[in-house]
Amino acid sequence: MILLHPTYFLSIASSAAIVQNEVCWEVHDNYQKQTYRNRTKICTDRGLHVLSIPIVHVGNTQGRQLYKEVRIDNSYNWQRQHWRTLETAYRTSPFFEYYEDDIRTMYDSQYEYLLEYNLKTIETICDLLQVEMPSSKSEEFQLATKNTKDYRSLVDAKKKFNIKYAPYNQVFGDRHNFIPNQSILDLIFNIGPEATKYLKQLKIDFTNV
Repeated sequence: MILLHPTYFLSIASSAAIVQNEVCWEVHDNYQKQTYRNRTKICTDRGLHVLSIPIVHVGNTQGRQLYKEVRIDNSYNWQRQHWRTLETAYRTSPFFEYYEDDIRTMYDSQYEYLLEYNLKTIETICDLLQVEMPSSKSEEFQLATKNTKDYRSLVDAKKKFNIKYAPYNQVFGDRHNFIPNQSILDLIFNIGPEATKYLKQLKIDFTNV
């Protein structure tokens, strides 16, 4: 079993970890900025683009806040903005229309908590990949894991991992060449039902995470 952070429309590396392992979700950690907890990467006609979910920041007197207590800032319609960006980026992809209705549901309703929303996006993706949604959750935060492999570092948006990604056709590949480890949305919109097979074949293990 591996320990993994729930993130916003998982990266391809994190998606592969789910497909290849039993997963326990880390739900007792502190929220940290500059991670995939509230962001995901896609490619537009201008290149790599980050979709970021706005959150309600606590005051300095409160210090750190737990990830499970982080609220989404729904004071403006970020969901409409994200969906429009996805439409623009992937409308011409081979499988956008096939998955469009399923993905759009995640942008039609507001959620209060970031963790809840992220888990729902993962559940949506698991349904599309036809894999079981992991249900196990951590009971407390542990700096060092005992009975699970620690894949929590995959949440770091800036960290580089020694993972070789097989190239696949991307919408703007002719302009920007192949860009690896984007959101799982990039993979399913571009290769459709072959996405699960791609994730199963991706070599990712404890030694390179």
